[in-house]
Amino acid sequence: MTGEFDDMYETFKALLDAFPPSEGVKRLEQMGVPSEVIQHIRDRHEQQTIRIKELEEPHAVVLGNRDTWYTGPQPKDKCWPAIRDLLLKDGWDKDTAIQHLDDSSTRVVSLLNHPKEKKFSTRGLVVGYVQSGKTTNFTSVMAKAADRGYKLFIVLAGIHNGLRRQTQARLAQQLVEPNPSLWSQLTGLEKDFTPTENPASFFGKSNKTHVLCVVKKNATVLRKLAQWLDKASDYLEDCPALIIDDEADQATVATKSINPLILSIMKSLPRSAYVGYTASPFANLLIDPSAEDLYPQDFVVNLPKPAGHFGTEVLFGRYALDGEDPDQVDDGHDMIRSVPMDDVACVRPETKADVEGFEPVITDTLHRAVEYFLLVTAARRVRGTGNPHSTMLIHTSVNTAVHNSFERPLNHLLKRAAQTMTDAASLARLRTLWDEETARVPAEDFGETKVPFDDLVSELPKVLGSCRIIMDNSSSEARLDYENGPVVAIAVGGNTLSRGLTLEGLSVSYFVRAVSAYDTLLQMGRWFGFRNGYADLPRIWMTDELAEWFRHLATVETEMRRDIDIYITESETPRTFAVRLRTHPALRVTAAAKMRDAVTAASSYGGKRVQTHYFHTNADWLQGNTVAARELVAEALSNTVRVEDRSAENRYIFRDVPYDAVTDFLASYKFHEKSPENDADLISDYIRKRVAVGSLRRWNIAIVGSSAGEPFEFVPGVSVGRNIRSRVTATNPDPDFADIKTLMSRRDAAVDLDGDTAKLTEKGIIDERRVQLPDTGLLVLYPIDKTSEPGPGKKLRAPLNSEEHVMGVGLVFPEPQDGDSEVEKYISADLSGVRLEDEDFSLLEGDDA
Repeated sequence: MTGEFDDMYETFKALLDAFPPSEGVKRLEQMGVPSEVIQHIRDRHEQQTIRIKELEEPHAVVLGNRDTWYTGPQPKDKCWPAIRDLLLKDGWDKDTAIQHLDDSSTRVVSLLNHPKEKKFSTRGLVVGYVQSGKTTNFTSVMAKAADRGYKLFIVLAGIHNGLRRQTQARLAQQLVEPNPSLWSQLTGLEKDFTPTENPASFFGKSNKTHVLCVVKKNATVLRKLAQWLDKASDYLEDCPALIIDDEADQATVATKSINPLILSIMKSLPRSAYVGYTASPFANLLIDPSAEDLYPQDFVVNLPKPAGHFGTEVLFGRYALDGEDPDQVDDGHDMIRSVPMDDVACVRPETKADVEGFEPVITDTLHRAVEYFLLVTAARRVRGTGNPHSTMLIHTSVNTAVHNSFERPLNHLLKRAAQTMTDAASLARLRTLWDEETARVPAEDFGETKVPFDDLVSELPKVLGSCRIIMDNSSSEARLDYENGPVVAIAVGGNTLSRGLTLEGLSVSYFVRAVSAYDTLLQMGRWFGFRNGYADLPRIWMTDELAEWFRHLATVETEMRRDIDIYITESETPRTFAVRLRTHPALRVTAAAKMRDAVTAASSYGGKRVQTHYFHTNADWLQGNTVAARELVAEALSNTVRVEDRSAENRYIFRDVPYDAVTDFLASYKFHEKSPENDADLISDYIRKRVAVGSLRRWNIAIVGSSAGEPFEFVPGVSVGRNIRSRVTATNPDPDFADIKTLMSRRDAAVDLDGDTAKLTEKGIIDERRVQLPDTGLLVLYPIDKTSEPGPGKKLRAPLNSEEHVMGVGLVFPEPQDGDSEVEKYISADLSGVRLEDEDFSLLEGDDA
């Protein structure tokens, strides 16, 4: 009986190639299959779909109960097995990397419509990481969709020829070449879409091949494609189509020509699924969900970070999120090198008027970066492992004339280096540079072994002999070509290097361009990705201001991904999906045009922690906050129900202080203007809203000090030892600015709870507060020593060195029992005084550029 049932189940699976599951069941009934057997078949199919839906990774937010028809690859498939075999030959691990790719691509395909449904128009979004294998993921999705009957595949590959060609080559290699009889290509390596005479020939019933089209997001090209599809409209009724939008936040959202053209192409395809892929989905998630647009209304998939991936957080560190223990949040690796602001004018013209005749100066930092690049390349050759290519990126401007101006001085620098390479003074300088850099980032931390300087010296002449200067921009004929042997190159470029294109073997980056949006900034990070065999060696030279922006961005990115996961557990749908995005005073979330539907940012503080980590260091500002803190303590002392003197532990708690003492304090205490999440007006408005419904009327005010510090007196009889909080070194060079990164520990967030709280997790503290103090807020004051020397081993820290002692503040809000209150503020940014260069979208409208 089991064998007979298995045969019948295989029959059902075969039916699924031609019919959706519900229609397949009807066919079984028409075949006279007994109802109990059909029920068993439905149960088994449901078990398989549940396995797909409940995969641990990737997480997905899905609209409604989408019919999961796809249950994974089948033995007769041809396209996906070909990709899997190619990746195995390339050294991918079968049980980890291949399995993760199989699972994540299966999950995405399971969210598409069955290709035999009569009519559908699906919109989804896949969120990955920069340089993390998104192309391989969507290629796998295309392969599996092709194996199940999708016919037309349109890939929107950025706005530049370089990325389009790179994507075409990848898809041809992995999809077409292993199964050439299954595919027809409308585009080639050297040509974007060119209309053919008879479009119907591709889509008629006699043509069983899949149709592949890889196009730029260029108005002329897309218009040709839309008109060509219109000519084949009679044949498109039976043509399930998958549109993959690579870099979906770029040019797709809120553009006058590209956005309507994509929508027009979708309207001409009665069965179409649009899936955007991006690492920076800010623009896509700010589209009005109710508009006829490309908001991902059907699903958002959050791809996991692959093992060994270098992302924003790994390099720059980040700030603690709500509910995280700051001590557990890493500062990042010591791989960022500071470019002084005085150097910026030497490598980038100050204004557009200065572009003509601009000649860059090889500054000390740029000279050091180039020499380190040569050393890294030599060391990697000694190791003989990992990527055979080695590149350096110089990115200071979007202007092609500025890129070209670097050619002469850089060639002169390399020529000079070749002439002096054997000089004792040059060798001594290079040895010092190598020893300093390898000491700051020990190879052992990454499972590697340091290459001794004497071992790499013999490789340096060959490295210099093979190193080329490449101007890679939209007006240059030169391109990085990795297909003809190992490349050693210093690439100077702009937008062609900042979107999608992979810089193979990228080791060193020199980056001083300022941009105004999160998504643009994140995409500029060509240094993100995989560094197998040389994970200890990459370095980035950039301004301290940019490094601080990236650290803030790492926090935004982590918070956004966490929100996606939260919405999954809370069974939200993409239509109610509204990821909270932290605002930064010098960074728009995304370009202003893309934010027209993002009018306000609503905040709720229920169950959250707010803490200060940015401070001015001038005496006047600091003294004002000290006065505000002392007035709060005096007020608390006068109005408290009970004082808990824990001076032996350097702690005090004033219980049940009226809320207006807190709002008065917030009216006089100054948060640093660069920390918009610490908005005194929003916090006070929230407190008043909660008071109006009977909560937060009483607060516990705590003082937390350190036994290692000298005494700090708030009022007579109330003093604690000053805390030590050193500053992060790679921050804004302004001497009147300090970033301590973390202030409040998990233990401090439980300072007013009874019982043994030492072992409570963050969630445990929230739960315990709900039981013990369901309507009581907590405000903690931290006197911080003005010197605050960093502890031993804290290489990324420096003394605080403020003019007066600093007053830090942390607030802990209880999680509401019922509904929470919301306070709103416009997402906005003050960009005055910041010189910004946004992306050049002139290529969108021109002829086939």
